Amino acid sequence: MKVRVTVGLLIAALAVYFVLLTGRALALLQTGELVGILLGAGVLILPLLGVWLVYSNLRFGWETEKMARELDAEGLLPDVSHLPRWPSGRVDRDAADSWFEERRAEVEASPEDWRVWFRLAYAYDIAGDRGRARETMRKAIQLHS
Repeated sequence: MKVRVTVGLLIAALAVYFVLLTGRALALLQTGELVGILLGAGVLILPLLGVWLVYSNLRFGWETEKMARELDAEGLLPDVSHLPRWPSGRVDRDAADSWFEERRAEVEASPEDWRVWFRLAYAYDIAGDRGRARETMRKAIQLHS
């Protein structure tokens, strides 16, 4: 619940920022000077881009959470509690790599199943490759939809 409250507060802060930024953009557009109009148009793009980025990241989170609930209900949510960990809590690299190879084999066996893509994304995440984890989760979301 703390995460949702934090996200809500951050979105509220961004909304205030976007409103203030839009006000500045409109003020620049109303100057009537070419430089002011060009700057105003450029500044107006920033809140639009920000809203799109916030929405796309929230949608990614919602879809991921929805799929995780489905997997949990089916008893297929990835469980790495058996993997050895470092004192920091991070999964041991060799164990993470081994678990990753098992997930990759699942994807090769069933490339159209969103569940195996979800687990592969989780494997990338515990291996520390967040970029590929997000890319793979997008593939799972695409197959789930």
